[in-house]
Amino acid sequence: MTSTYVSPWMDPELAALRDMARKFFTDVAAPAMPKWSEQRFVDRDFWLAAGELGLLCPTVPERFGGAGGTILHQIAIVEEQSSVLEKGWGNNVHSGVVTDYLLKYGTEEQCERWLPGMVEGRLIGAIAMTEPGAGSDVRAMVTRARREGDSYVVNGTKTFITNGLTADLVIVAVKVEGAEDPKAITLLVVEAGTEGFHRGQPLRKIGQHAADTAELFFDECRVPIENMIGEEGTGFPALMTQMPQERLILGVNAVVQTEKAVRLTVDYVKERKVFGKPLFEQQNTRFELAECQTKAKVARVFLDHCIVAHGSGTLDNETAAMAKWWLSDIQCEVIDRCVQLWGGYGYMEEYPIARMYADARVQKVYGGANEIMKEIIARTL
Repeated sequence: MTSTYVSPWMDPELAALRDMARKFFTDVAAPAMPKWSEQRFVDRDFWLAAGELGLLCPTVPERFGGAGGTILHQIAIVEEQSSVLEKGWGNNVHSGVVTDYLLKYGTEEQCERWLPGMVEGRLIGAIAMTEPGAGSDVRAMVTRARREGDSYVVNGTKTFITNGLTADLVIVAVKVEGAEDPKAITLLVVEAGTEGFHRGQPLRKIGQHAADTAELFFDECRVPIENMIGEEGTGFPALMTQMPQERLILGVNAVVQTEKAVRLTVDYVKERKVFGKPLFEQQNTRFELAECQTKAKVARVFLDHCIVAHGSGTLDNETAAMAKWWLSDIQCEVIDRCVQLWGGYGYMEEYPIARMYADARVQKVYGGANEIMKEIIARTL
């Protein structure tokens, strides 16, 4: 497969970063994936190694220990991670979500306190919104915090939390008891070792086995008021403002995996012989892959449009929702069609296409279910 297409946002600096990231993921991460998949989390040493190379939190300014890059640097890293690895390492949340909450809504003291460690990989970040009874409907959360002197006391449960098992700091969304608006959400940073903060065992998922995903429990967990992000009750607008970037990153993963599925399958069907000739010579195979490649190309062009818009600060919530639902739908559709062309081997875990199939399905669920994305779009019509 050959292509002369180059993303319009790509430049020599980003290309060099991408090449360096690819080599690191190929040489260091890929060999460790079986171990990480078995233990259900990525080793701390890998976070530190990534930090040494500057692959963590590239948007953090130099005064906080970062490289002072843009979201395009983060996207370049995400693309290479997704291209080389199965979905396991939680850097998308650490660098692409938690970092921006601190930079945009945190105080100078909070940034000085946490961001250097996040850049180095000494501190792993997570964000806890989802609850057993509240996923896409964020306002339905029931985790509560009550004010006692200079602290908030938190009680509740969060689930499906990326980096939940290993995180050193977790941005937790809560509702404050006695607040003027009982539905208002407040963001508190809970640090590892805080009394009353407990973690469950790694959740056993059908895919993304190396991804650290856990339940978090808060039982009279006392959080100092200086750990509040922004003002009390301002969490929901902050969450909604940050969602387009999170959904864009999910779209990046979707497109990279779609392209990879087509590439792997083309190589496979040119080698696999059926009825005495390569499977690629069967018309149905060629037509299937022609359709898959077209969908992958259209998805890439739309994604690049969104990346350029986000880089200039013009990506709106509606378009980000379009990207999240449509690109993840295309990802699942194309990978499913590619699995069919692999036959029985496409269902064997030893082959990457099978692992990609299992990893892909949740893309239509997290970050806001695709049905919610359509509702967001419909409200603008």
